[in-house]
Amino acid sequence: MSLSDEERFALVSYRLEKAHNTMEQVKSIVPLAYWDMIANRLYYAVYYAVSALLLQDGHSVQTHHGIIQMLGLHYIKTDILNREYGTLYSQLFSLRQTGDYGDTFGLTEKQVLPLIKPAEEMINTIDTLIKEKNKK
Repeated sequence: MSLSDEERFALVSYRLEKAHNTMEQVKSIVPLAYWDMIANRLYYAVYYAVSALLLQDGHSVQTHHGIIQMLGLHYIKTDILNREYGTLYSQLFSLRQTGDYGDTFGLTEKQVLPLIKPAEEMINTIDTLIKEKNKK
């Protein structure tokens, strides 16, 4: 898919907005303690931010695993983003898979709650990085 600069900017902006809105959903459902749902929304909040970053830089990805690989290749290994963000993203993906598709047990507060703040920090870091790139 070939996008004009204006289309790319609009789509990147939309995905960043969606990342922030989804993070607000996470915060609103924490008191309900629906940990599987929280893990799902937490993963997607970060997913939207990462996909915005990839799109901003012209990287086309079709799958969730592809996004993990491209994040590692273009941003983690090059030290543009902290290595911990790569680990966090993979962990969120795994928890989302378990929460959405696992039949043996549900996710717990202990597994999910500590990831909320780092996920929000990752989204904010990506948002700042994109905005800095747009200033150039």
